[in-house]
Amino acid sequence: MRPHETIARFDSFLAAQGSVFEAIVIGGTALGLPGVISRHTRDCDVLQPKVPNDIKDASVRFAAKERDAGRDLQDDWFNDEPASVANLLPKGWKKRLQLVFHGRALVLHTLGRADLLKIKLFALRDRATDLPDCLALAPSAEELAEARPWLYLQDANPLWPSHVDRVLEDLARRLGHGL
Repeated sequence: MRPHETIARFDSFLAAQGSVFEAIVIGGTALGLPGVISRHTRDCDVLQPKVPNDIKDASVRFAAKERDAGRDLQDDWFNDEPASVANLLPKGWKKRLQLVFHGRALVLHTLGRADLLKIKLFALRDRATDLPDCLALAPSAEELAEARPWLYLQDANPLWPSHVDRVLEDLARRLGHGL
């Protein structure tokens, strides 16, 4: 799915049935809506709140309609599977939310830049598929340095900090930060 186009159509779909929903999104949708990336993404990851049953049901009906129109969209495309990520976020993250979509039925926010970058860097540690998103965010050397202590805290494995260092050094090198 292309986040902006799909979310705009879903917004119209929800508005036509009289539903409204406000949420915090992360992942590819959070980067696609403001134009940081232009790639397709598989889904829309809702961090909070839990997607209510009526909105889940509507998203499944919408996915079927999208498939009928020749667009590839799975039934679980609008999901709250990453909800546990909220427990990892730095203190005060809700105060740094950014609006990324405001339609007639949907209002979507995402994490502030520093928090979104941390989550993407955390995902990068074991999913190379997140590398293009991290490159698209184009973090400065200072932003990478600021994320490092938080990343260190995300795993108790004694080898974790050196793994984080390698991932961040590779990203910094790719971004031309002189490492």
